[in-house]
Amino acid sequence: MLNSLSIRNIVLIDALDIDFNSGLTAITGETGAGKSIILDALCMATGSRTDRHLVRVGSEKSQCIANFSLSENMQKTLLDNDIDFDVNDGLTLRRTLTKDGRSRAYINDQVVGGKLLAEIGNSLLEIHGQHDERGLVNSATHLNLLDTFSGHENLIDKCKNSYLEMLKTDSKVEKLIKIKSKSIRDKEYLEFSITELNKLSPKIDEEQTLAENRRILQGSEEVLKELNAVKIVLDEDTTFESRVSSVINNIESLYNKLDTENSFKVSALKLAVKALESAMLERQEALSEVNNTLDVFHPEPQKLDEIEQRLFALRAAARKYNCNVNQLSEVHESFCKQISEIESVEIDLERAQEKARESKALFNKSADLLSNSRHKFAKLLDIAVQAELTPLRMNGAKFFTKVELSDFSSTGQDKVQFLVSTNPGAPKAPLNKIASGGEMSRFALAIKVALSTSNDTVMVFDEVDQGIGGAVANAVGERLSKLSKTNQIFVVTHSPQVAAKADSQYKIEKSSCETITRTSLSLISNEDREEEIARMLSGKAVTNEARAAARQLINS
Repeated sequence: MLNSLSIRNIVLIDALDIDFNSGLTAITGETGAGKSIILDALCMATGSRTDRHLVRVGSEKSQCIANFSLSENMQKTLLDNDIDFDVNDGLTLRRTLTKDGRSRAYINDQVVGGKLLAEIGNSLLEIHGQHDERGLVNSATHLNLLDTFSGHENLIDKCKNSYLEMLKTDSKVEKLIKIKSKSIRDKEYLEFSITELNKLSPKIDEEQTLAENRRILQGSEEVLKELNAVKIVLDEDTTFESRVSSVINNIESLYNKLDTENSFKVSALKLAVKALESAMLERQEALSEVNNTLDVFHPEPQKLDEIEQRLFALRAAARKYNCNVNQLSEVHESFCKQISEIESVEIDLERAQEKARESKALFNKSADLLSNSRHKFAKLLDIAVQAELTPLRMNGAKFFTKVELSDFSSTGQDKVQFLVSTNPGAPKAPLNKIASGGEMSRFALAIKVALSTSNDTVMVFDEVDQGIGGAVANAVGERLSKLSKTNQIFVVTHSPQVAAKADSQYKIEKSSCETITRTSLSLISNEDREEEIARMLSGKAVTNEARAAARQLINS
């Protein structure tokens, strides 16, 4: 429901603040008073295209604010778009426009894009008539209108769910196809790498063990070098033992010649002999030990070379696979796992393709059932709308609901378009191609009455009374009144029969003061409504007969 409208500096309106009631609201006034300005402002606030010429002459900026009641569906929309709201404050749409054509949009005082404002505005407001750019002229709304009339929500839900499932399974198939394509390229590399790592067969901590063994072998070479040098020294003097033996013999001969009185000297000589004999023995033992040690530390150049080659191979592999040597086993496991996954992709792909075929078949079935229902109810809608056209003085007009195949979507496989023929024998065409503003408004009225559903949309009918009067105008008023029981309805009208059916009536007036012209809108009290409708009946000179006729229209 539109609760209020605030306008600043739009065309002939300098300032206007007006509150609205539920039910049917009529906006009346003399031709040229500026009724279209009110609609322009309302369209501006709800996101329609704007023109800088809307800015009042002499003003820098215009502004329009529309406040709507906040439905549960709209609360969800605001949450989805991160817009704050207070249920008690309703929904406030605000739009500003500068004289150079720059526009800014606000929802509940939060700056938003024009696209979002238009999307929300389209869900809140329908205008049928010359301002119609979001009602029946927009064929995108026709499918939903037919579905609303059909009442087959269960078929729509099944179709939507099956469509989403089809998208899900198709997406999985596409993903697996990409994996398979990549796997074919990767498989050769993985198989080569696995063979290489199998041949290398790296072990945990192997690098550390090899490095330690290499260090030991490299240290052994140094020991061998020193031992060989000692052996050479020990083996170099081949006359050492004979010379020492000769010295011992000479010493023994000497102390044998000494008498007992020289016992101290004899003892000293014997100690010398003993030391020389010990030196000869220790030299032999030292040489023997050196030889034994040389046997233990025999050269192993081949083994050292093998260790060097193994370390080089392990470290080269680690560089190649961008890891450390200890992680080569993990890399090998990973490659084996990837090969296993590649081999299972084909099976997974076949299963996914089968699931996708099943989902597609289920969607086709759901879409066919929905399409059949639409074709059935399209005929019933044509009959219902046609029945409303005759009382609205559109006897020669024909209404057709065209249902044809379209691209798959969550709504099925149908495209719906309303076509009309305004005169007998005339070709069928979209509404906006051949219908006038008044005719479009009456077609919209007929369709809305045929649908007879309640929603949160505010409907504005402009020129719905164009070219009609009397009983036909009364029929239009009755149908507008009927619609207002479920929706808030506005009608811009020159017809007293239509205005008399309204729950509230506003009068728009234009006044001039020197060089300034202004347009104003005000609520007509119940007491003054009779006078306004009498004016609409008789013109400027209101007669008592006109007042009586007005009274009768209001009370009928």
